[in-house]
Parts: sequence; C-alpha cells; structure tokens
Amino acid sequence: MLSCFGLNGSKLRSESLNGCLKKRLQKTTTMKTMKTMKTQVVQQNTKLLTSNLQSHFFNKINQKIETKLSPFITINSIFSFQKQQKQQQFKRFYAVNSKKQIGYDLVDFPQERIRNFSIVAHVDAGKTTLSNRILEYTSTIPKQGSDELYLDKLQVEKERGITVKAQTASMFYKYENEVYLLNLIDTPGHVDFAYEVSRSLSACSGAILIVDGTQGIQAQTLANYYLSIENNLEIIPVINKIDLSSAQPQLFAEEIENVLGLASTDCLMISAKTGSGIEELFEAIVKRVPIPEGDSRKTFRGLLFDSWFDVHRGVVCVIKVVDGSLKKGDKITSIGTKKEFEVFDIGILHPEQISTGALYTGQVGWFVAGIRNVGEARIGDTFHLNSSVVTPLPGFKPLKSMVFASLYPGDGEKFEVFGDAIAKLTLNDASVTARKENNEALGVGFRCGFLGVLHMDVFLQRLEQEYSISVIPTVPSVPYKVLLNSGEEIEVQIPSLWPAIDKIKETHEPFVDAICVTPDKYLSEIFKLFEDRRGEQISINRIDDKRIVLNYKLPMSEVIFDFYDYLKQISSGYATLEYKESGFERSDLVKVDILLNGEIVEPLATITHKLKSVDHGKKVTKRLTELIPRHLYVIAIQAIIGNKVIARENIAAFRKDVTAKCYGGDVTRKRKLLEKQKEGKRRMKKIGNVEIPQDTFAKLLTRSEK
Repeated sequence: MLSCFGLNGSKLRSESLNGCLKKRLQKTTTMKTMKTMKTQVVQQNTKLLTSNLQSHFFNKINQKIETKLSPFITINSIFSFQKQQKQQQFKRFYAVNSKKQIGYDLVDFPQERIRNFSIVAHVDAGKTTLSNRILEYTSTIPKQGSDELYLDKLQVEKERGITVKAQTASMFYKYENEVYLLNLIDTPGHVDFAYEVSRSLSACSGAILIVDGTQGIQAQTLANYYLSIENNLEIIPVINKIDLSSAQPQLFAEEIENVLGLASTDCLMISAKTGSGIEELFEAIVKRVPIPEGDSRKTFRGLLFDSWFDVHRGVVCVIKVVDGSLKKGDKITSIGTKKEFEVFDIGILHPEQISTGALYTGQVGWFVAGIRNVGEARIGDTFHLNSSVVTPLPGFKPLKSMVFASLYPGDGEKFEVFGDAIAKLTLNDASVTARKENNEALGVGFRCGFLGVLHMDVFLQRLEQEYSISVIPTVPSVPYKVLLNSGEEIEVQIPSLWPAIDKIKETHEPFVDAICVTPDKYLSEIFKLFEDRRGEQISINRIDDKRIVLNYKLPMSEVIFDFYDYLKQISSGYATLEYKESGFERSDLVKVDILLNGEIVEPLATITHKLKSVDHGKKVTKRLTELIPRHLYVIAIQAIIGNKVIARENIAAFRKDVTAKCYGGDVTRKRKLLEKQKEGKRRMKKIGNVEIPQDTFAKLLTRSEK
C-alpha cells in the first residue's frame, strides 16, 4: 500500500530518524541559548552589584574626605548649605559676591533713594519682631514660619529674650516704580543699654517709636523719645500688638498726643506678629524719614559707630558714609589714632555680610582694613582718605560708668587669654571700661565699669559663652567722692583706698533721676520701696485715670542691686523704671572693715551708708561663720567702723576630749588636763593664722551670694 505513493519503508524510517535528530538538536540548542542568557544575566547582576558596592564604598570614602576637608569648603558652598537648611545664624566674617545676592549696584542709589531709620521702644514692645517682619516683607530673609527672632544673634539674647546689641540690616524696597535702599538698626530696650541706642541713632535720620498696644507709654518710651528729639530725628509713632484682645490702640493714640505731642492721626496701627499694617509703615518710612545729609562731591568722610573682632580678618568696622565714597583698595586714615590702613573688603549687612566693592554718600555698611589692634578702632572716630584733610565728625558723648566690679579669671594661669577676651569684648561693647588691678586674695584681674547690673551680667555671660572663660566677679559698687580736711577731693572706687576717718571732711555718692510709670493701685507699696531706698520725691503726675508717673531722686547704690526686681514684684510686673545719672550729692558714708582674730582682712571691706552699716556688718559676719572652716582655736569675726565694733560672731574651735582616758578618780585630775589644753590653745592662737580658702572670697563677694 505504501508503494502506491512512491515511498518505500526504508526511506520513511530514515526521514523519521532525521526528524528526531533535528528536534533533539533544536532542543539542545535552545537549552544552550537559555544557559548562555542565564549566564549573561548573572554576569550583569554581578557587575551591577559590584558597581553598587564600589559606589557605596567610594561614597563612604568621600564622606570621610569631606569631613576631613570641611574647614576648607568654599565660602559660597557654606552659604548655599545654610540657605537649604534655613538656618538663622550666619557667620558674619563670610562675604559673598554682591551681584549674586542683591542684584543691585549701590552706585545707582543716590541720597534721594536712601532711608536710614532705627526702631526704639520699651522692653518687650516688639522691636525685634517688627524687624523680622520688615526683613521678610522685603524678601531680605525667607519667611521663618516660627517665632525665632533673626536679629537676636547672640546666645545671651536668645536665652534671656531681650536685645542687648544693636543690629544693622540693609534692604531694598520698591515703591511707585522706584527702588529704595533702606538701612534699619534694631536697638535694645533696657536702660542699661542706652549707649547702644544713642550710637545707633547717630547713623539715622528717623526713628520708629513703638508703643505697646496693651501697656501704653512706659518709662523707656519717654527716654527714647527724648533721645530721638536730641538727635533731631523724625519720629514715626507706631502702636503695636493691635491683634491682642486687650489692646486699646485708640486710647493710647490719644495718650501719645497728650504726653508726647505727636498727632494721634500720625500714629500707625500694626501687629508685628501677624504683619498687619506693615505696608502702611513702609509708605511712612519712604515719605516721612528725611533724606540722609552729606555731599557726594566731597572727599570721603565716614563715622564709625559699631565694630566687632573677627578672628580671620581682624576688626570689622561699621560706618555711615557722610561725604564722598569709599572703595575697596582705598587708603584711609583714622583721625583719632592717626593710623593709616588699606580697605581690603567693603560691603553692606543684608543682614549677613555682603561684599559690594564700594559705599556711597548716605549709605551704611562695613569695611575690613586689616586692623588687629582693638584700640585702633574707636567708636565715634572719623575716617578719611589719606590724601585729604577733613573736619572731624561729632563723636559720641562718652557715658560715665555707673556700676563698677572687679573681674578675675577662674584659672589664674589663663590671665593673658582672659585679658585678650576682655579687650575684644569691650571693642564690641564700647560702654564698658576696664583697667588692670591686683587683689591680695583673688590675684590679678580687671576693674570694669558698666552702665548697670544687667549690663554687667550680660557682659559676664558673653565672656563665658563666647570665650569659654570662667569669671569671678566681685560685688558691684559705685564710685564715691571724698573731700579731705586738706581741701583735696579724691574719687574712690575700691574700699581699700578709703582714707582714715580723721582725714575725711565730707563724703559724696552718685544719685540718679528715676522715672517710674505705674498703675495707681500699686502706689502705696511703691512709695514705701522708694522711702526704704532713701529716695526723694521730685514730682508725681497722672498720665490717665489709671496710671501715674513718679519722679524720684535716688542713690545709685540703692538701685543697682535688687531694686528693679522688688519693683516688678510689688507691682505684679506692671511698673516700669528708667533712670539717668544726676551727679554727686553729699551723703554720710562709712567704711566697714572685717577683722578675723583682730587682723583686718582688706578684701572684705565695704563702703555703705551709716544708717545701714550695722545691718550690713551683721549680715557679713554671719555669712563668714558659714564659709570659714573651723580651726583648733576660736575665731572671732568682727565688723568695725574705725575703732567701733558694730557686729561680732564666733567660730567655735575643734575640741579634743582630753578627759576620755580618765575613768574615775579625783576631779582635780580632769581639771588639770582641761587647763593644760586651754593653755595650749592660747599659745596656738598667738602664733597661728586663720586660713581662709580662696573660694570663700569668691562666694562672699559674688553677687549671687549677696
């Protein structure tokens, strides 16, 4: 049957076998292909894994390299990183290209488009918060989204919640198709930092006077108002905190008109917290703040009104250009020191340090000239070009120190570092005076003058935080004047220099004129406080139907310690205080000496009023019994005025029980042993010295142990 198709059996079997072999070959080929593909996939995965491991390894190496080389990262990359993280603190010594940062050339801003103004107010009225809103409104800083205050850069300001250092910031604002250069200076509000305010106002043409919308006019409001008038500034009254339910803006606007003489219609109602009214404030700044004075055609003349020390570039000077222009590379001279310098870098604070290459008439900015000696950059000095002769600008009236204290390093071996830190910090705070002195108990230190106790506390805190130096301060005191029988008048700041009683004709102490604003319901307690502190009432006036203004004359020594704390305590925080020096007046002062076993300990001597000398002597002698360790003999502690003892305490001696070995017998045996012990202690007292640990002086003299 198969033959009919032309096929025979052998051929069919051959073809069937070939087909099977072909299929088998195809299957083998397919398996080899799949195996090859699998091998390729494995190789690719291996390469990818190896690449990832290498990338991870090299990333780790790069991270270590970056960590090691981080101090050498470029300045621009540092600013880029800070912007990405939205950090609030900028290193003031870094400078970047101004064209990339501000987009303007300062030569394009004539005096007609420059406004220099300051913000002044009482403590906690919202000055720095308003400064934040102004910087945000002009896009000078990004919106923070928090209550952190940008211009409070010092750690002590963040911890205490107060402004202690005036800060400058330049910004650009577009109004009616014109771009204006605005220079803002945020100032402190506490009376102890009035020197910062006075220096700041010298660089301004106008002042924004903030009044708390819940408190009205306060003591420092009046002081800042009069200070602005003395500097011939245009005052823009602003009532802040109108967003609070307790705010009474219309009432306080009338109060401003009645007390300060500023029209109530000129008062701006704002909320620095929410930003309400900020646009109207900018319009008032542009329209009402005068154009800065000066002549751009004259040679350069600038006023130095602030400075700080940079470890990399030396002293950074903040100036106002009164006449002409100052450019990078110019050779300048200080009128005060006659020193010549070359300007290495110059720019504005925006609010971080920005290089611009030049400053022009009416502008406020900074320059670096390689000044390493802090004494060569005096606040109030005038700078000019070497090739010109100019008339010095009026400097600042030096404020007289009101409070004095001696500062000693906690580690005597670091005195040179301590002295260098004092010099650099007094450059940044020119109101502090310092001179070297030597104390028998505490060693070598500095006698420093401050404007108040808060000023002193902040200075000490900055020393510890910014320079890592532990400080031993003595009790704050005031200077006294003594008229001798010979007719000579001397000033005494240290009790050890107080003359003998028989040489003194009369004594004088400094007084202050104090202004206290308080609700009338606290009057009785406040009257009592002033009387206890030897105050003399000058006048009493009513601001409105609820608040009173008191004018008193007080001894400065009664104000510098805890007067302000007591005032806040008895008035539930509503009373405010401001004071200024009124000169020296006659007072009955005495020197209280401390004796240990009949020997005068000079470092423990103090000067006080005669009426309070006995109480003071009792407190000191009582405190010493707790601080001086016991000896093998009795220690007599006495407080004396001249030869009169006004207080006494005893420190009991250690007593060994010499009769312990007696188990009976006649009583005369015990008496004999006790008499022998008594005689031995009597001889020991004649030849022995009372050892006083050094920390005893520190604990007794430190204000915290007062």
